[in-house]
Amino acid sequence: MKLNRRNIHRDLGYFYIGLIISFAFSGILMNHREHWHPEKYTVETKSIQVKLPEESQISEQYAENLGKELGIDDKIRRHGVKKGTFKISFEKHDVEIDMKTGKGEIVAFKKTPIISQTMKLHKSTSNWWIYYSDIFGISLITIAITGAIMITHGKNTFARRGWKLAVAGVVIPLLVLFLIG
Repeated sequence: MKLNRRNIHRDLGYFYIGLIISFAFSGILMNHREHWHPEKYTVETKSIQVKLPEESQISEQYAENLGKELGIDDKIRRHGVKKGTFKISFEKHDVEIDMKTGKGEIVAFKKTPIISQTMKLHKSTSNWWIYYSDIFGISLITIAITGAIMITHGKNTFARRGWKLAVAGVVIPLLVLFLIG
């Protein structure tokens, strides 16, 4: 095999196609996690009625104990009060209770097959995965550069046309970061 930009571009693309699709797919899902939780799906919803203390008395220990009283035995992840609703997130359950009325619900869920595994890739902190991801990132840079310089003749070269699109591709995220930040 001849080692040139076209072959490098092609072979890295082939090698990483599954990871590129997986990261792109789970990235899209993570972009919308505020509206729905793509990692889990509801198995059962149960209405509850409880008497809550004042918001200032709600602690992690209280949330943990309330979970046990409600029959939830999985590990607590977080809790808090937001817009008049007391929320507790457990590994396999979510609890939401109205602070004024004490009415709420327990939602039991399971991990969504395939989707939860691909999203785990984005969140993994294992050393070997971080190094593999770093190599993947370097390979994506290589794929981008070799793709940009692959066409050397004609009106669609990087020097004549591609650089304008590349600048636009950099400017748009920078504008978004500037406007958000």
